[in-house]
Amino acid sequence: MTPIANDTLLRALLREPTAYTPLWLMRQAGRYLPEYNATRARAGSFLALATSPALATEVTLQPLDRYALDAAILFSDILTVPDAMGLGLRFVAGEGPRFEHPLRDEQQILALRAPDLDRLRYVFDAVAQIRRALLADGVQRVPLIGFSGSPWTLACYMIEGAGSDDWRQAKTLMYARPDLMHHLLRVNAEAVAAYLNAQIEAGAQAVMLFDSWGGALADRAFQEFSLQYSRQVLAALRREHAGRRVPSILFTKGGGPWLQAMSDCGADALGVDWTVDLGAARARVGDRVALQGNLDPSVLFAPPQAIEREARAVLDSFGPIEAGQAVGHVFNLGHGISQFTPVEHVQALVETVHSYSRALHRGSSQAGQ
Repeated sequence: MTPIANDTLLRALLREPTAYTPLWLMRQAGRYLPEYNATRARAGSFLALATSPALATEVTLQPLDRYALDAAILFSDILTVPDAMGLGLRFVAGEGPRFEHPLRDEQQILALRAPDLDRLRYVFDAVAQIRRALLADGVQRVPLIGFSGSPWTLACYMIEGAGSDDWRQAKTLMYARPDLMHHLLRVNAEAVAAYLNAQIEAGAQAVMLFDSWGGALADRAFQEFSLQYSRQVLAALRREHAGRRVPSILFTKGGGPWLQAMSDCGADALGVDWTVDLGAARARVGDRVALQGNLDPSVLFAPPQAIEREARAVLDSFGPIEAGQAVGHVFNLGHGISQFTPVEHVQALVETVHSYSRALHRGSSQAGQ
């Protein structure tokens, strides 16, 4: 088992005591960083960047070299799995991802199968290469997080063929032909579980399931078409690898109404967006899961003093930290960081979270003496 110099994130996800609240950012390797844009330009395209293990490793490490973050997250895209199923992923400038062969009829959907994992070998090679790059004198700097889109979120893109404001075609299929949607979701759940387990085998030390569009569903539909299949994925994941527990995180954007149900789905932690009060969320989930979040990404456009104020408010909202007891909070944004975020504002956030949370934890320890 490779020693990790800073394993605070893993301990927080498993609700073990920590000296401070760990921090990482969704999309922390991305377009707000000038060094990322330089690497992407050198690659020639997003897909060329994402499918090159060497370049994916380079951009994964870039935010760690700039900020004292507590985790690395694999640089990839949630649509790699449907691309490996033959849907033909491409990225159009100014429009985002598109599939050349979206699922539009019954025959296509019924013919769908989980992909051969060899078609995703570049992802697993990137995971292994990132792990090696994180080593210094036999000690790993921070843990590496792997990820996938949830079965429902992948289905949305696979049916629409691109992003959408209302996911009209996906939801129409769900209501008109629930049998076809369930078939698609079963295939996706099988594929995502195998994909995440392969990332764990390659070296991912925590995994995150991005249910980005679960919040677009009505209550009953969320339970039936989103949460049920996230639960299947989580149940199939490896819980230990190389002598270490591998925690899992489920993030449903807009998932605040379903926190209690989500807390029993098998994840070790739940990501929450900025519409949720962390203290209220903590009361609702109890000691079943850790929580991750949940600063509004738009805060990072404000001056550093405002960022410091809002970051402290998030930490305070989580509630009391009792001496020597598990806390179970990972600081993050409520969604991905914007490409327009000033890099110095991220520095202000990282410094504030680390210093203020250390004071909170130290204060709890002193109070318990």
